[in-house]
Amino acid sequence: MSDSDSARVSVIVVNYNSGVYLQRCLACLAAQSILPDKILVVDNGSSDGSASAAERMAKQDSHLAPRISFDMVGENLGFAAANNRAVATCESELVALLNPDAFPEPGWLAALLAAAHAHPDAAAFGSRQMLDGTPDLLDGVGDVYHISGLSWRAGHGCPLTPADALDREIFSPCAAAALYRRGALNEVGGFDEDFFCYLEDVDLGFRLRLAGYQCRYVSGAVVWHVVGGSVSTNADFAAYYGQRNLVFCFFKNMPALLFLGFLPAHLSQTIVTSAIYATRGQFHTLLKAKWHALTALPHCWQKRRKVQSQRRVSTAAVWRMLDKSLRRRRCWRRSPS
Repeated sequence: MSDSDSARVSVIVVNYNSGVYLQRCLACLAAQSILPDKILVVDNGSSDGSASAAERMAKQDSHLAPRISFDMVGENLGFAAANNRAVATCESELVALLNPDAFPEPGWLAALLAAAHAHPDAAAFGSRQMLDGTPDLLDGVGDVYHISGLSWRAGHGCPLTPADALDREIFSPCAAAALYRRGALNEVGGFDEDFFCYLEDVDLGFRLRLAGYQCRYVSGAVVWHVVGGSVSTNADFAAYYGQRNLVFCFFKNMPALLFLGFLPAHLSQTIVTSAIYATRGQFHTLLKAKWHALTALPHCWQKRRKVQSQRRVSTAAVWRMLDKSLRRRRCWRRSPS
């Protein structure tokens, strides 16, 4: 593979104590059939030496060395801010995000680029994420957004089916392995850094959809994902940011008529979730998350006004984007998340 096989696309990897996963991820990038012309690793103040080890490894790789750079931030900015920081340095129109615990097959980037060229009206493209170590089980084929404000990865933990080989429109891609148009990211303001982590990709996808862009699932863009390998394993950390950000995403993005109509569903799922978290001994964490979300609503209201003023799609179009099922399909899952 020569430099002439590279494409005008940047790949961003945000690392935080990812151990040996980061080196494996970069090795997979070096093996792509079409290489990116730029790879940026943003290290959010890791203490496990993963970034330094990966930097040494990259210097010895003829495919990585000429195109990779490391930004040793020295503190944990969060997933949202770290990606915004990296995107601001990119010059390519296409930007791919890849978690250090996501390992792309050699044709991953080529498949995403082909989809971007085939669908100029789409701003975001998601991968077929497989559970690493389980060859027939999905990690997800795009994110779903329910009318209640809940969100999940479609197909997580489910067996691979023929339908998963078909490209299609989705609500939003999981940012663990996704391609975005940089111009569209800048237009909608990038990731909301107040989210820190969890649901920041769903929020971004929602804003892109409101701005009139499509989001698509690309079945040929296959990655193997270690669930939770690049985020904190602290259950209270995940519960706090996940539950707080559910409120932010719903409040900011849902058009007024749908917001009023779905508010009872949002409150109902909060009550049910509270009961579930109480059985796990995490009710206090959930209560803190919801209280902090409520106290931040005046600030969130200013963001909502901007998002809704820039909306280009009808309320009916948003209605069609949302999941309205009474029950979420559940399959065997490797993690309790």
